[in-house]
Amino acid sequence: AAMATSVLHLSPSYTSSACLPPQCPPKRPSLNGLPSCSLQQASAISQKLTLSPNRLLFLGKRSRNASGQQRSSGAARCVSEGERGDAATELSGLDRRQLLLASSLGLAGLPFANEVVGAPIGPPDFNQCNTPIDPGNGAPLVDCCLPPSANIVDFKFPPNVRLRTRQPAHLVSSSYIAKYSRAYELLRQLPQSDPRQQTLQANVHCAFCDGAYTESGFPEELQVHNGWLFFPWHRWYLYFHERILAKLINDDSFALPFWNWDSAAGSSIPTMYVNNSAISNKNRNPLHLPPTIVNLNYDFTESTVPKDQQIAANYATMYRQVVSNSKTPYLFFGLPYRAGSNPSPGPGAVENVPHGTVHTWTGNPKNPNDEDMGALYSAARDPIFFAHHSNVDRLWEVWLGLGGRRKNITDLDWLNASFIFYDENSRLVRVKVKDALDTTKLGYVYQPVDNPWLKSKPSPFRRLQSNVLVPSLVGLGGNPRAAEATIKEKLQEFKELKLDKLKGIVKSKVKRPKKVKADDYEEEVLLIEGVEIPSDQVVKFDVFINLPDADKSTPTDVSEYAGSFHNLPHLGKHSARERLRKSNFRIGVGEVLRELGVENDDDFSVTIVPRVGPDVHISIDDIKIEYE
Repeated sequence: AAMATSVLHLSPSYTSSACLPPQCPPKRPSLNGLPSCSLQQASAISQKLTLSPNRLLFLGKRSRNASGQQRSSGAARCVSEGERGDAATELSGLDRRQLLLASSLGLAGLPFANEVVGAPIGPPDFNQCNTPIDPGNGAPLVDCCLPPSANIVDFKFPPNVRLRTRQPAHLVSSSYIAKYSRAYELLRQLPQSDPRQQTLQANVHCAFCDGAYTESGFPEELQVHNGWLFFPWHRWYLYFHERILAKLINDDSFALPFWNWDSAAGSSIPTMYVNNSAISNKNRNPLHLPPTIVNLNYDFTESTVPKDQQIAANYATMYRQVVSNSKTPYLFFGLPYRAGSNPSPGPGAVENVPHGTVHTWTGNPKNPNDEDMGALYSAARDPIFFAHHSNVDRLWEVWLGLGGRRKNITDLDWLNASFIFYDENSRLVRVKVKDALDTTKLGYVYQPVDNPWLKSKPSPFRRLQSNVLVPSLVGLGGNPRAAEATIKEKLQEFKELKLDKLKGIVKSKVKRPKKVKADDYEEEVLLIEGVEIPSDQVVKFDVFINLPDADKSTPTDVSEYAGSFHNLPHLGKHSARERLRKSNFRIGVGEVLRELGVENDDDFSVTIVPRVGPDVHISIDDIKIEYE
């Protein structure tokens, strides 16, 4: 209600009124006499509000129609600086779930802002745990509940902290390996009543990822994946795990290693995780033990290319995901997840690939759900989980260093989101996202390493088809060649295909509402809206732009490759209906369009290539362009 920054209050309702920026028209028929704006029109207004003292206020309510379906109604109006007090009064009469606050940084009105909410996620009540969790596919039931505590303390930064250095796992010394192994031996020896014990440490990930807890005050499950909490929650998880290990070996300088899988030297499972029983794990893919090179864009088939070629492909994947696909905060961190909203709104680029794909690549496909690393509920049972996520955490720092619009989210609902963890002294500690943004305050840094993939921009793909060279739809001077234009002209927009589900490769055309350049402040985003998949199955599909003949044999280290959707099995739900998850998948495509020389085109083709069989349910509501 304070409205310290421009905010937009929105509803999924639509009207036919002509609402033009920078102000709402003074008189339009609507609820309560307030002028109404459509979602798209309100988005345009919000972009102007960053330069205007006006604020757009939406007042709405939810009800159910005769069929019992939920519907929203409401209206939007402009609020001047002098009307803030009145606005606060109006807002005070609304339930928190009747209000959506979306920042006006080009995000207000986007399709992901379709839940009526507006509060940061808070920690669950450990006394209210859903157990047991059913992993499915014949795996035994698991209890991921964490021990409750009557006392919760707020986190305080350690005073006079001595910086610890996280090192690449493939470069650590024999003395470090001995300390690391000893720490895990002691971790296992702790009694089950100790919340620091290894099983309970692994259960932390299971509990917050597989529906063991619901949001405080809401029936929705609490989920730290597939949204903007992914990076900060895992940073805190690693922090406390690291401090517990250090306490057990009485060495405050101890730091976790990171699996440097994005470099040539660190691209295999580090040998210390194979040769030392305390940190090894039998539940890994036997085909992927050293010296096998990791496939960062793993598609469930084994790589047959030479080592150097696989490493080059990995570098191209890293460039696409970290550099060109993640130019804005929400493309990197994922979509907003507020109290009472969809617990899986949509992941950021890195959470999909390489984070998810490395999990799947490491897990054992002979187990019911690719346990351990291949499923969220069991992943942290493998000590390599923490090295894997340490590298993911390092990429957060690398990404910030790239500059441009790559900055931490400033939304208060992100900054004030809070979690609870047991610390090295077995105390339950409340932490907030805002306190995790500076690793030096937490007492650790990463050993500097080269990131050769920063310069590994992919090149356009070429292939022969029907004895005729059909390049990707790259034209001279931005105009597609005649043959390619014919291919694209025959394609329909996605909604015109009227698909209930994807039964194979899907090709469609996407129109561009406006043309922006890759170097512009505004990023062009391909929105694959309403992706519904079974959350308890591993799912992956690749997305290609202006390559309508793409198929499963098409490599992903090419300019036409835009990105991949990857679902790491999220278990714990019971009925088939409950196991379906719906979220949005967003890809920053500005640089892809520039690489292909089609920044000036009115439209482009999108080809979706599923990497799973037709028996796996994948449905999509729509494919379109939005701007951030």
